[in-house]
Amino acid sequence: MHPMLNTAIKAARRAATVINRASFDLDRVVVTEKQHNDFVTDVDQAAEQAIIEVLSKAYPDHAFLGEESGASANSHDENEFQWIIDPIDGTTNFIHGFPQYCISLALAQRGIVTQAVIYDPVRNDLFTASKGAGAFLNEKRIRVTKLDRVSNAMLGTGHGAGPRALDEYLKMYAIMGERSQGVRSAGSAALDLAYVACGRLDGFYQKGLKPWDIAAGALMITESGGIVGEFSGESDYLYKGDVIAASPKVFGQMVSLLAPFA
Repeated sequence: MHPMLNTAIKAARRAATVINRASFDLDRVVVTEKQHNDFVTDVDQAAEQAIIEVLSKAYPDHAFLGEESGASANSHDENEFQWIIDPIDGTTNFIHGFPQYCISLALAQRGIVTQAVIYDPVRNDLFTASKGAGAFLNEKRIRVTKLDRVSNAMLGTGHGAGPRALDEYLKMYAIMGERSQGVRSAGSAALDLAYVACGRLDGFYQKGLKPWDIAAGALMITESGGIVGEFSGESDYLYKGDVIAASPKVFGQMVSLLAPFA
């Protein structure tokens, strides 16, 4: 295992300690609404700080892009390495005690994601990937499903905040719900992407995501034989934020169905 991936796992487990401790007494969690239906807690902030402490101790020259803390000052110095961090992907789920959330970490080297960790602290599921070396769940190699028809697929999705995002989500849901065996919206895009990588979902689509929602899961999918792209099928999804992910044949069918929303 790559030493930087080992360090990322250590950082994710350190954050999980913070999150798990807080999950036993959710009434004490301090919640702030960043915008409509978009929340941050003191636990998100503490978990992100725990991650950054572990990573910066090991790699003091690396830059950071965190959901809560934003970009570190050295991110603008053409730094070769940048860690992309989501301390709790699925904060709304966490606040309500709904056990579907995760820690997502990715390392980008000169803009290319090379290492990824997604850790589900509830189920103790550890997803990892290194560019060119495959993707794993609890140290066992994973692959996307072999489905070749979207009509046989179970898909994951979600939607952003605001009435416009909800309206578009419902239109897409109507199309994909009719054309697939089912669509699930569980509230954690990073975990949904990991589920595509290991075959628990056959595909995923969502608009309006951020790099920290996408980066780790996207590497896991490509390393497990799948394809990730934006709604047009192109590869500029990380910062555009519109994502389709699936096995190769299902991916093409999903792009065709969702092309009107590109």
